[in-house]
This record gives sequence, structure tokens and C-alpha cells, in this order.
Amino acid sequence: MGGAVVDDGPPGVKAPDGGWGWAVLAGCFVITGFSYAFPKAVSVFFKELIHEFDVGYSDTAWISSILLAMLYGTGPLCSVLVNKFGCRPVMMVGGLFASLGMILASFATSIMHIYLCGGVITGLGLALNFQPSLIMLNRYFSEKRPLANGLAAAGSPVALCCLSPLGQILQYQYGWRGGFLILGGMLLNCCACGALMRPLLPPNKPQVLEEKKPQPKKKLLDFSVFKDRGFVIYTVAASVMVLGLFVPPVFVVNYAKGLGNEDTKSALLLTILGFVDMFARPASGLIAGTKWMRPRSIYLFSFSMLFNGCTDLVGSQADNYMGLVVFCIFFGMSYGMVGALQFEVLMAIVGTEKFPSAIGLVLLMEAIAVLVGPPGAGRLLDSTKQYMHVFLLAGCEVTLSAIIIFLGNFFCIKRQQSAPEANMEMCAAEREGLHRGENVENGDAVVNPTGEGSSEGREDGQRSSE
Repeated sequence: MGGAVVDDGPPGVKAPDGGWGWAVLAGCFVITGFSYAFPKAVSVFFKELIHEFDVGYSDTAWISSILLAMLYGTGPLCSVLVNKFGCRPVMMVGGLFASLGMILASFATSIMHIYLCGGVITGLGLALNFQPSLIMLNRYFSEKRPLANGLAAAGSPVALCCLSPLGQILQYQYGWRGGFLILGGMLLNCCACGALMRPLLPPNKPQVLEEKKPQPKKKLLDFSVFKDRGFVIYTVAASVMVLGLFVPPVFVVNYAKGLGNEDTKSALLLTILGFVDMFARPASGLIAGTKWMRPRSIYLFSFSMLFNGCTDLVGSQADNYMGLVVFCIFFGMSYGMVGALQFEVLMAIVGTEKFPSAIGLVLLMEAIAVLVGPPGAGRLLDSTKQYMHVFLLAGCEVTLSAIIIFLGNFFCIKRQQSAPEANMEMCAAEREGLHRGENVENGDAVVNPTGEGSSEGREDGQRSSE
């Protein structure tokens, strides 16, 4: 069966908004958790790796950076593979790659070996799962899509709260090699999640008509999305946002330590952040799916970015532990809102057909920002020796992204859409005419837009002649 053909969501196939879609949502929840939490969870093994290979902390930190770079940077490759082979086979192969990478890394004899296996191969495998899972979620949900996106995004904080303690237990019981081996086995669950991504089937039509109907040539990567103003504005804003979005969670623990707090007390801040984030994501999806808010979801997204940026700016002034606790609560709320809405807004902008190509291109642009953001903040910290400046920089970057997407949408998109109301009425009339034409084929009464061939039309004609 040609997976790519049915994966396209053929005309006439309505998103079920439930049914098997809940199984797809469960798979997407697990995949999102692995994709975002795994690069952070492997950091618990860094101390052992430093002693094993006699390297510095910055050398081991490249493992997480490579994982994230592969997750974002291989977006176009994932788009091409999904458009060629379909979501399910790509995810199954991706699960094997993710597992194989960690298993091979457990036999590493150098840090470069771990870069290649645990970074590149596992990162590629996670990328081949993450993007197709979002595409399938978009195809199975329409009316309930904001809620579905929020629930799927909640997989990230839930997995982080589970994988980090699990990594510490595995390290204590089996060492880093045994821990890598067990985590590699766990990643095989990605294959099971991929198996859940059942393509939507087209309606049954006469075989003769299907054979006569010409099949359009499929684009493996649709660059025409760059002609869409909304997509360009979104891509620019998202790239600026990512420069500062991931910086506070990376530095907040060391920020607390710098204020004289003990390690366990400082690490508790991330737990607080993750706990709030866990509930903020589905709640944001629920709000975004309401009748009044859904047409304005892009403004809710810009508000969440502004909320996050302002939280960073205010949090930079924290000078005690309780101040950082309050910061983590509000950051978790705003971070969860951004996480729940970012792909929902992209789906609303480009639509189902172009979403596979659009998400790949967006992730590629964000990959550059992911590589530049945290290291740039680290250099600022080295030069100033104050975490306040790091949080101020992150807050300014995220706030700027909120301004870009709000003003860009308000001035470049809203005016363009509000002008042709007459065209919308014309389109409505055309759709009505088509609907009436369909009634002819079904043997129903004919009332055509001009009034010809009907008693009402003849009466109207007589009145006009009189």
C-alpha cells in the first residue's frame, strides 16, 4: 500500500476528532516526551563520562547539544521522507535508530564515539519520530486539535520528571554503560508508538473512476510555503524566540547555587518548573480550542511569548531562593503556554496539506538558534559573572519575538484578510451553486442560481419584465 498517498489526508476524509485519534495522541505524547526530555535526561551521566574519558564539562555538554541539533536540524529530511514513504514507516525506522544509537554508545571507547552514536544516530531517530507524530496528530484532529496539541505537548514535562530520576537510579545501579543500554531498550517504545500511526483511509469510490483520475505529482519538500506571509512571520518570530526560550531552564539551577543554596535545594527549582508546565500545556490547549479564542490563537501565542519574556526580565532581579521559586512558577506557566501553542498556530497558518514541509523548514531555522542561544548566554555569563544579564538577554529576545509575530500578523495579515469581504460572499454563492448542482446528480429538485428551469425563476423573470 502506498503510505504516502493515504497519509496525505485525501479529499473527503474528515478528521475523526476521536476514535483511533486518541491512540495517535497517546503515541504523540510519548514521542514528544522522549524527544524533548531525553537530551536533558542524559546530562545525569555527565560526571561519570568526565571521569571515564578525562574530558571537561563543556565537552560532555556537546552530547545534549548534538541531540537537540539533530532533532531540529533534520526537519527538511524528515519532511522529504514523510512525503515519500508516509508517517508510520518513517517512525518505525526512527525508533530503531534511536535505540541503536544508545546501545552502541554503551560500548563507547571515546567521547567522539558517544557524539556519533548517542548524539547523531539517536538524535536522528528521535527526529524521525517527533515530526511525523505531529503530522499525524494534525490529520486526526480538527475541532479538538488545540486540546490535542496541548495534551501531546504535556509529554515533555512528564517525561522529564520521570527520566531524570530514572537516569540517576540507573547510573547508581549499573553505571553509565548499563544506563545507556537500558535507555536504548526503552527507546524501542518509539517503534510501538509509530505502529499506532494508522493512515486515514479515503472513502470507497468506483475503481474505474479512480483509475481514470490523474494523480498529481507529489512534492517531497514544498518551498511554496515561503510565499505565505504568515509562515514567514511565524518562522522569523520562532527563530528569535528560541534564542532565549531554553536559556533560563539551563541556568536557573546554577543561579540558585550562586546565591548560596545547596545542590538539592537548587535542583528542586526544575521540579517546580516542570510540575507547573505539566498542567499549563493541556490547560492552554483547552483555552485555545474555545469558540471565541480559536480564531485568535495567534494572538494568544504572542501573549504567551510576551508573558515568558517579561517573566525572564522580572526574574533577573531575584536575589533569594523564594524569588527564584516564584520565577519558576510563572516561567512554567508561560513556557507551557508556548509549548502547547507553537505547533497549533503553525498548523492554523499553513493548513494540513503543507504542514509536513512547513514544520521541517521551521525546525531547520530554529536549529541554528538552538545552537547559538545557550552558548551565547554562556559567553555572556563568563564575561559578566552575573546571571542577571543572562536572564535579561533571554527576556529581551523572547519579548522581541512576541512583538514581531503580533505586529506582523496585525499589519500584514489581518488587513489583507479583512479587505475582500465581497470575494468571500462570492465564494459562498459559488459553493451554494455547486451544492445545488450536486442535488441534480442525486435526483433532487433543481433550483439554479439564475432561476432558470424553476417556477420561482420564471416568476422572478415575469416580475422583472413587468
